[in-house]
Amino acid sequence: MPSGQKAAHSEPLGSGIPTEFHPAVAAWFQRRFPAGATEPQRRAWPRILTGEDVLVASPTGTGKTLTGFLVAIDASYRAQSTPTLDTSVDVLPRGPGVVYISPLRALAVDVEENLRIPLEGIAAEADRLGLAPPQLSVGVRTGDTSTGERAAMRKHPPDILVTTPESLYLLLTAGSSRAVLGLVHTVIVDEVHTLARDKRGSHLALSLERLAHLVAERGGRLQRIGLSATQRPLEVVARLLSGVDSNRAPATIVDCGHARDLDVAIELPASELESVASGAQFSDVLDRIAGHVLEHRTTLVFVNTRKMAERVAHQLSLRLGAEEGTFAATGGEVDAALQVAAHHGSLSAARRRIVEQRLRAGDLRALVATASLELGIDVGPVELVCQIGSPRAIATFLQRVGRANHHVEGTPSGRLYPLTRDELVECTALLAGVRAGHLDVLHPPVAPLDVLTQQVVAEVAAAGEWEVDGLFALACRAAPFADLTREAFDEVVELASWGIQTGRGRRGAHLHHDAVNGRLRARRGARLAAITSGGAIPETGDYRVVLDPEGVTVGSVHEDFAVEATAGDIFLLGTHSWRVTKVETGTVRVADAADLPPTIPFWLGEAPARTAELSAEVGDLRAELEPLLASGDGTGARAAVRARSGVSEEVADQVVAYLGAGLLALGTLPTCERLVIERVFD
Repeated sequence: MPSGQKAAHSEPLGSGIPTEFHPAVAAWFQRRFPAGATEPQRRAWPRILTGEDVLVASPTGTGKTLTGFLVAIDASYRAQSTPTLDTSVDVLPRGPGVVYISPLRALAVDVEENLRIPLEGIAAEADRLGLAPPQLSVGVRTGDTSTGERAAMRKHPPDILVTTPESLYLLLTAGSSRAVLGLVHTVIVDEVHTLARDKRGSHLALSLERLAHLVAERGGRLQRIGLSATQRPLEVVARLLSGVDSNRAPATIVDCGHARDLDVAIELPASELESVASGAQFSDVLDRIAGHVLEHRTTLVFVNTRKMAERVAHQLSLRLGAEEGTFAATGGEVDAALQVAAHHGSLSAARRRIVEQRLRAGDLRALVATASLELGIDVGPVELVCQIGSPRAIATFLQRVGRANHHVEGTPSGRLYPLTRDELVECTALLAGVRAGHLDVLHPPVAPLDVLTQQVVAEVAAAGEWEVDGLFALACRAAPFADLTREAFDEVVELASWGIQTGRGRRGAHLHHDAVNGRLRARRGARLAAITSGGAIPETGDYRVVLDPEGVTVGSVHEDFAVEATAGDIFLLGTHSWRVTKVETGTVRVADAADLPPTIPFWLGEAPARTAELSAEVGDLRAELEPLLASGDGTGARAAVRARSGVSEEVADQVVAYLGAGLLALGTLPTCERLVIERVFD
């Protein structure tokens, strides 16, 4: 909300719209959603209108994104209708008033496209009511944004800026973009729980405090709105969102729960699962998924690794064939004849964008994705989600299944395909946790000093000069650094000021520290170092894959795969075959290999770990079944499995048979309180 703008609590209209909303905004919402506002909208809008920080927690598909954006759009419309008293001002300063932060680039692009629907609809309603609508523009600034688009954005800043945490850091550090951020009055952080669990959240918390300080220098106040579907504990997420400034109230939590009616089940191959999935069993799983694809308009298939995404997409495309027509594959295009595509972070921005557009338009029968599409993206007419292997986390499974029937009246539908007997037990425990309403608990890192160091250098370089005491106070307002000691902060300042000692002298000194006057100033090159080395996402060392002779980037592969590749090798990337022509430093040059049989590239270190909460569910399941199996009560054990997780008789039979064999061989079953070590002589 604009600085100083407040609104008294009042009874909403019959549709759940607050009476304070602009007539055009209210009319559009009533026409677009005749059923009225959803629960998070009804409960959050009055709180957001007061200008306080708000965290909205509700199931996926309940309109959380519109909850935050509609108030911001309404503020712009009401500001347009309020005449200014200062007639000497001919041209108002331009800059984004609303910043939307997404943890994923795909989600950022999706939100930008979907924002145009309410903006165009509300403008049409304003014209119908005889009111002059403000010309609101939307811009996206992520790592995929081209240089030309960035330059145009600097000349003509959008009213609503859609970005990522890392790009916000860059915007706050670069001089040209920092100058226009002082007009921001609202920041919306979507899927905030995904940021709270690691250093990306700590990094964003400091960026938010830097933005709030910049806004305060202009006489404004930054309102923060957080949105998420799966998060616990909410108090931790709220602190990350609003910080711990004693001069501002903590974020108000609007908790609409996370539970939702789900249509989920485990499906098994025809033969009994083994310790390692056989080729026949994996083929059977793909046949079952292909059958689901033919029965549904669009199916989203989730896997845990990019290698698996490429493999599954290729195998499914062979099973489903291609539609009539041909299409030349280039670096920026996707085979239009294919019914199946892959989507992951190692594909080029152009290919990912086209795949997302085809998915929303309903042109794809199936899309195989990693975590790149699991968050709150409007992925179009998806009717079913298939998960191959355990997702390794309860929240991840709920997010992924929530992509199916992603609307207020829809029931998310998902199918789990474990590939081993251990995964079968884990997936069964996962469904038990979902039925019990359990969630993974967030454990944010505490005061990561590497993140603090780069933010200190970036802020001093951007501002030119800072008092050490003031910078320490700013850092402590970010929740992860609330308990930061002055000694630790001084060590960070010393490191940034003196660098590290090497055999060739000191290196990495980016700041001047005036200890007498307690001030910090940037050394030459400090801003460049902050811009080129910022963020908390680790470098992967991937090689770019470039299509010759066009010079178009197709995507990237892991450096180990690139180093092992030789000219003539054919590999799969983006559901298409490419032939290696040359391997250079940091680049793999390829040519179109048409439909020649490929190998599958690999990426290292990307498989997710199992969360403690899901591990507890697995341990509890084993602990419950152990006495029943020890007494020979197989019927009771199967009944207990079905009662706990709601799985089919076939699944319960295999779970009981596997755990029974383990109990017979080991004499006991491992649980959260008992570790079993098996010694094997080979």
